[in-house]
Amino acid sequence: MQIEYIGAFDVVVGVLWRFWPVWVALVLVMGLSFAYKKKLGLYGQLFDSGVGIAGVGICLFWLFTAIFASTISPFDPLAQVSIMKDTLPGAIEPTSKLVYYFGGDKLARDVFSRMVYGSQIVLIIAPAATGFALMVGITLGLPAGYYGGKIDTVLSFLANLVLAFPVILLFYLLVTPGIMDTPIPYALAGLFFLFPIIFFCVLFWTRYKNRPDRLYILLGLTLVIGGWIYTGLVFDKDPLRIVHIDPNQLNIFVAVVFASSPGVFRIVRGLTMDIKTRDYVAAAQTRGESPWYIMLWEILPNARGPLIVDACLRIGYTTILLGTLGYFGLGLAPESPDWGTAIKDASRLLRSFIHPALPPTIALMSFVLGLNLLADSLREQSMKD
Repeated sequence: MQIEYIGAFDVVVGVLWRFWPVWVALVLVMGLSFAYKKKLGLYGQLFDSGVGIAGVGICLFWLFTAIFASTISPFDPLAQVSIMKDTLPGAIEPTSKLVYYFGGDKLARDVFSRMVYGSQIVLIIAPAATGFALMVGITLGLPAGYYGGKIDTVLSFLANLVLAFPVILLFYLLVTPGIMDTPIPYALAGLFFLFPIIFFCVLFWTRYKNRPDRLYILLGLTLVIGGWIYTGLVFDKDPLRIVHIDPNQLNIFVAVVFASSPGVFRIVRGLTMDIKTRDYVAAAQTRGESPWYIMLWEILPNARGPLIVDACLRIGYTTILLGTLGYFGLGLAPESPDWGTAIKDASRLLRSFIHPALPPTIALMSFVLGLNLLADSLREQSMKD
């Protein structure tokens, strides 16, 4: 059976049309954000510069792509149609008459659909792992910078010990398939996933300890929701079967948190050592506020600018790292549509077919570019503040 093709112009128009829910969501969110930017704080200030608008637009594009992936993609990312193997962009699938807009890969899967679904993996693992790394780094960095002494010495030594390992070698050791047969990933997950629960419990306790009516509600919600997520992620025992993470993804998740937390720790520690000398901290000490109240409600809010910038850059770094691990075939399953795995699969046939490698490469590059633009704009705004 001979494969039919559509023209290049029809491919471009077809791709733009497949993203229609993304365009609608972008217009609504960007329009409302621009209209009410004066009431949206730091987020609204991003719309005062072209760099900020571009960064927000690119990041939102991939966020909405991940959300509407099932609507955008014409095919299942794992579906194979043998006749479509290595087809060029614009090939028409004979049975369904749907188009392989970016062609087919060596396993006869739709490159466009795999690129779209790959955004879900990146948008789940990278921000979530960065968020947990921030929780760990903040929870340990605040007391190290505020108290100093032996606490700072011990925690700084542990952080420097992890940072002493070459990053690629460290990840290679943590995400190799054999490591999943040991209790190490689950032990580390059990430890790291405790930090958000501890952080929010201490946060609410220091703020509302004199208002038990509100305190007990917030602590109860934290323990119930945190325990539910903890049980699903660490033990895969979520009774509602909502919270779940595959062993391969858990392995990568833990590795990212383990490698990123020391860097966050050092940033938070340095900011805390600087901010604790300010007059408003001395005023809080004079009022008799507890050390943890001062750390969480006086120091941390005034360190938010650099931490937000670091978070954006760290998400971009993690995205590149996920692509690198996928390229080397580590961590995620071989059939995974993540961008790194897609680039690896396509790179083996570059001399014959270059089209399967371009979409995931451009997607990875554009998402990281958007995060970098967002970080640059946030840095400018934090310097103004």
